[in-house]
Amino acid sequence: MSQFKDPHTKYPTPPFPKQKQQVPGTETAMKPQADHGEKTYVGSGKLNGAKAVITGADSGIGRAIAIAYAREGADLIISYGYDIEDEDAKETARLVKEAGRKVILSKGDLRDENYCNQLIDCALSELGGIDILVNNAAYQMAHKTLEALKAEEWNRTFETNIRSMFYLSKAAVPHMQPGSSIINTASVNSYHPSAVLLDYAATKGAIQNFTANLAQMLLQQDKGIRVNAVAPGPVWTPLIPSTMPEPENFGKETPIKRPAQPAEIAPAYVFLASEDSSYIAGATLAITGGKIAI
Repeated sequence: MSQFKDPHTKYPTPPFPKQKQQVPGTETAMKPQADHGEKTYVGSGKLNGAKAVITGADSGIGRAIAIAYAREGADLIISYGYDIEDEDAKETARLVKEAGRKVILSKGDLRDENYCNQLIDCALSELGGIDILVNNAAYQMAHKTLEALKAEEWNRTFETNIRSMFYLSKAAVPHMQPGSSIINTASVNSYHPSAVLLDYAATKGAIQNFTANLAQMLLQQDKGIRVNAVAPGPVWTPLIPSTMPEPENFGKETPIKRPAQPAEIAPAYVFLASEDSSYIAGATLAITGGKIAI
């Protein structure tokens, strides 16, 4: 029997059970449960000895990245933002420890530059440095009309999704050695903005340009630090049942006809952090379920 599986049927397909969660949602309440690679990801030493900071790593894509990085040999700082995420963060930390790696949990508001600076300081003091910065945390809420989107929420989305990347990158770069990587989470919304995610989609376009510009800046300075982005399509994470209308049909519109599981996204972050991608900088790797992203 072939090891390869039909991407249409490899994971659960919509419609999913009707569900609604409190923002930002939790893993345990999701139906069906998401796959983060807990039982499937096998490392091969691609990140042995690396020291990584991952934001939004309590659940979803961030948890999958944490599992993959740990099994590839990295020690981690896992940043998350809400009390409701405490149990998810502890579970992610357990999985990292199970892989034999050091993990530090850090809860704070990435909109606060002081917290971002403290997060990098924590990497320096507790891990002994920083080789990989994954700017993955994001805030989103769906709104069907412009009138429903308040200025306060617009500002919160930009402060969380793009301003924090500036704070963290600025704090981390002086301590990163040649060969280090910054990896930002963009989105299919960078290419195909959703009508109900006006502010979120705008930040994802900004992230893609921030990635390309910062990559050029650091290359021109001969720092040897690569900056890249991953642009996921629809992914089954707690943000979906807590922020999106009709989560039961989420991902149905993609050519693969289902949302991605976080386990399908994490290998891209391993690739971009590893020596396998040593000639890649300023790029965005789109993982969109067949939706063309150009």
